[in-house]
Amino acid sequence: MIATLKAEEASQLQLVEREDVDDEEDLFEAIGKLISAGINAGDVKKLQDAGIYTCNGLMMHTKKNLTGIKGLSEAKVEKICEAAEKIVNFGYITGSDALLRRKSVIRITTGSQALDELLGGGIETSCITEAFGEFRSGKTQLAHTLCVSTQLPTNMRGGNGKVAYIDTEGTFRPDRIIPIAERFGMDPGAVLDNIVYARAYTYEHQYNLLLGLAAKMSEEPFRLLIVDSVIALFRVDFTGRGELAERQQKLAQMLSRLTKIAEEFNVAVYMTNQVIADPGGGVFISDPKKPAGGHVLAHAATIRLMFRKGKAEQRVCKVFDAPNLPEAEAISFTSIFV
Repeated sequence: MIATLKAEEASQLQLVEREDVDDEEDLFEAIGKLISAGINAGDVKKLQDAGIYTCNGLMMHTKKNLTGIKGLSEAKVEKICEAAEKIVNFGYITGSDALLRRKSVIRITTGSQALDELLGGGIETSCITEAFGEFRSGKTQLAHTLCVSTQLPTNMRGGNGKVAYIDTEGTFRPDRIIPIAERFGMDPGAVLDNIVYARAYTYEHQYNLLLGLAAKMSEEPFRLLIVDSVIALFRVDFTGRGELAERQQKLAQMLSRLTKIAEEFNVAVYMTNQVIADPGGGVFISDPKKPAGGHVLAHAATIRLMFRKGKAEQRVCKVFDAPNLPEAEAISFTSIFV
């Protein structure tokens, strides 16, 4: 059922500023707190220049990576990590505490009731959701719908946050956002203003765009990051079996960065993936295709969705892999194309 806002409810769509979000305070600690812990302000600036804006994010880096930052010696890194450990608890917690943290997870509506039911309420924050399938199977259309539904208030199954969109295939269409916003009763201009968009042309450019997001997400209330698609540039920039190992290593680093962003800022990461032919699938498999990226990508994604074309404008979504959803359950949906 499509949610429609009344005129007097339109004010609810105003996105709250970062400092007004009380619940966000417990999610991450600003890197600036290291200064009060005795760390030199110049060293904190070097961390920010390297794309590290929270103590949580700092603890997600190895000391080897940190010493690679120009101007930070091993002794300085040791002191910085010790200070960060006192600010952020990255040790053991009880199962009850873990359950309490899970309550901060938001499920963002896909705009389709059937698809929401399949996903247990929508796209989850703090994890990576991968959608793979052939061209014209609905992956990018869902991405456009999520650009709008993420900005809905939480009481309307939205995320009340902004959206970051990294486009590697040139398929983002802002004019497509307009009818989707109107469908949800939102102001198209305001919706477009709350989407930050970047076109990536190489895998290195794609990774650098992710590094630059930390500054924005530490200051503004983002709730969704879209990468469409995650594998396209890797398939172009690395060719042949001779470069496969290097490609998978670089892809693993990219996916690790996505995972850290999802958990550090409690944002939903929705990434699309391409498929490749599987000649070894056998004659008994009607659709011998598998997602690109191999095991590296398979292990990084928390929830994997397989999209395929149905009859007419119908699209079929199947939960391919998920830790908390029934596997091999398929459903048809059409409303995200409306």
